[in-house]
Amino acid sequence: MARMSDRPERWTEATVHPDMWTDPDKDPRDNEGPGPDGELATLLECLTNYRLTLRMKCEGLDAGQLARRSVPPSTMSLLGLLRHLAEAERDWRNWISDGDPLPKLYGARDADFHGAVADQALVDAAHADLEREQAATDAALAAHADLGTRLGEQGIAVRELHVHRIDEYARHCGHADLLRECVDGRVGQ
Repeated sequence: MARMSDRPERWTEATVHPDMWTDPDKDPRDNEGPGPDGELATLLECLTNYRLTLRMKCEGLDAGQLARRSVPPSTMSLLGLLRHLAEAERDWRNWISDGDPLPKLYGARDADFHGAVADQALVDAAHADLEREQAATDAALAAHADLGTRLGEQGIAVRELHVHRIDEYARHCGHADLLRECVDGRVGQ
């Protein structure tokens, strides 16, 4: 069990609101003014903000910090989350495809987390994988402007897939909050 002296001190970069990650004028998710018009624009803005949040939680950490596991027996780490979400983006394209499924990026079940080790080349690859898989899923869904369109073998609605993506990123941003705090004590939404 960790002793109090082994735990990092809690801190934030924010000076305006102490429970925030950063000050509003530096927050790329700052959405001053009216929100987006329409359902699709709202869904995409929400997804974009969660993606930015995950990226922010990983910024400024080295490979060892990104690979640091949460609490035993969990294999969860920030690097594992990056890899897991790249794998999830690829899986979502499989859900809407009528063709042969794309192969797993990292191999067997939970390899995205098990293989998340402190190696800068692996960190760089995880960021590149996530960016590439996000862009490919975004492009596949952009071809279907009608949110009620049903795709793939299971007939999943485009709307449902967008909501599922938001849900997955939101859940893992919550994990990222706790993981980051364990790594260096930084707190904030």
